[in-house]
Amino acid sequence: MAKPKLALVPAAQGSKFYSVLPSSGVGDFDFTRSGSATRINSQGLIETVGNGVSRLNYPLIDGVVSGCPHHILEPQSTNLIQYSEAFDNTVWEYGGIIKTSNEAISPDGTLNAEKIEITTLSTPNLRQTIGVLPSTKYTFSFYAKSNELSNLKLAVYDLSNAGFIFENEEKLINSQWSRVSVTFTTPSGCNSVRAFIFRNSDTLGSFYVWGGQLEIGYETSYIRNLATGSSTRSAETANGSGDAATFNDSEGVLMAEISALADDGVNKFISISDGTINNRINIVFDTSNNINARQAPGSVNISTSGINILNSNKIAYEYQSGSQELWVNGFKIGETSVSTLPSGLDRLNFDSFNGGDDMYCNTKQIQYFDTALTDSELEQLTSWVSFQEMAESQLYSIE
Repeated sequence: MAKPKLALVPAAQGSKFYSVLPSSGVGDFDFTRSGSATRINSQGLIETVGNGVSRLNYPLIDGVVSGCPHHILEPQSTNLIQYSEAFDNTVWEYGGIIKTSNEAISPDGTLNAEKIEITTLSTPNLRQTIGVLPSTKYTFSFYAKSNELSNLKLAVYDLSNAGFIFENEEKLINSQWSRVSVTFTTPSGCNSVRAFIFRNSDTLGSFYVWGGQLEIGYETSYIRNLATGSSTRSAETANGSGDAATFNDSEGVLMAEISALADDGVNKFISISDGTINNRINIVFDTSNNINARQAPGSVNISTSGINILNSNKIAYEYQSGSQELWVNGFKIGETSVSTLPSGLDRLNFDSFNGGDDMYCNTKQIQYFDTALTDSELEQLTSWVSFQEMAESQLYSIE
């Protein structure tokens, strides 16, 4: 197989996404994020990185790091939970429990997790009251691990309409830290809720808790909020890899091993373009949560269905005059024949071409070849070398 002209693999954090090819650095992606953010480091601990520093995030299975890291790109999100690590603060209301501070090593590796002991079965609870928007999707999450207690019953109460949005949502926890989360939509007219870490229990006992979060939309990486008010992580971008000498207008292959952060029905693009809508090739997660390959000019749109975009998929789009092909996970998904090709290609972005439709995702690799490949080579490029590698990539537990 030909050597890629450009290759990105998660190898270092910093002000860029650093590409290993070309060695000149022209393939590095310009990375932006205003402010800090958290990641899972190689020890499996939550770690804060500084302003504008990219993140290598390690996958966890049952609280243990499994496999190699990936670059993570996330949208802006705000944690509405106050004192997200201080459950002894008065913003956390409670009843029928005993709270003890600094009783366990938390997911950030320090002795700051709270022990919660349920002392009565008469509706024990731990909750916080939060202002929200009506008719809006939210995700409520926190980290927990069991001591004697292994079953939590979550609830969210609508104070505006005086009724539960949901209650007794059962979540199992074990002796390893895990993130417990639930997604819900506020009713019309709802401006305030009580979010319950738990509201009920079948048995007496204790567990540990840390890192509460309530945010609009889907679950994102933990956002610390150590005071009143809210705390926001800014959106991230990675763009501007390569130049006119990197990309071939006549033929080539764009390959990405990526997973979407959410199947949220929003377009998400990776593009090689000239910065306009007229000349571009795209790998797309579309509004139907399908994987697409698109090209302009030529109006190419090859689409998949039934592939889980939350899994780490190996995707390749090959273009040349009279032949365009989309490959996913070792299979040719579709092909078409268009003779008109884009021109002036000079940049690779995690967006549609000019700053829209950002690709919020986990990225394990990006490769660009400035020549077409054979079907055998495309099959090899998008396949795994072993069952073990595939299982680790998909975060499957092998027993």
